[in-house]
Amino acid sequence: MKKEIISAKNAPAAVGPYSHAVKAGGVLYTSGQIGLIPETGVLAEGGVSAQAEQGMKNLGAVLKAAGMGYENVVKTTLFLADIADFAVVNEIYAKYFTGETPARSCVQAGALPKGALFEIEAIAVED
Repeated sequence: MKKEIISAKNAPAAVGPYSHAVKAGGVLYTSGQIGLIPETGVLAEGGVSAQAEQGMKNLGAVLKAAGMGYENVVKTTLFLADIADFAVVNEIYAKYFTGETPARSCVQAGALPKGALFEIEAIAVED
């Protein structure tokens, strides 16, 4: 099976030895996206709302680099620093995933990279 490494120029640089995403057999597996502003590499200011908004935009940039969009996503996993932010994050998430929404898991993580409050990873499939 051929695999393709996806590097999104409009997403923040990886903070470790990993790719933005890997596409194999028509399936895209993304690495987690936190609320880093691509131009600065700094977390978006404004708490979990701002970080979730930026993280969702970063995911969109990775999807676009792979020739896909939010509508191609079949599964997401959300990581929150505080599960009490679940409702706030749901509101932001719902702006990006409308209609038939993907399957999803959401967990509270002990800590996220760079002190982030939100992280999302996704699996998407080609049309």
